[in-house]
Amino acid sequence: MSKPARAGDAARGSVPFEDALKKLEGIVDAMEADDLPLETLLARYEEGARLVKICQEKLAEAEVKIQQLEKNAAGELKLKPFESSEE
Repeated sequence: MSKPARAGDAARGSVPFEDALKKLEGIVDAMEADDLPLETLLARYEEGARLVKICQEKLAEAEVKIQQLEKNAAGELKLKPFESSEE
């Protein structure tokens, strides 16, 4: 079992992608459905923005790993060193 995410974890990006996405979806649903005071909406928006950043970073990391996979002669996938496309 995984341990529950703490509030400070979101700020550090250690929240698993799936948990961050689920929490983000909950925030969006609550913001769309509830008649919330402006301060509450702003707090939820800020939390959502942090979660979006976490999700984007984790997706970018996954994309780099996927791009680095290559098949060797035996047909096995192998991680190759990342080659930056920046000049």
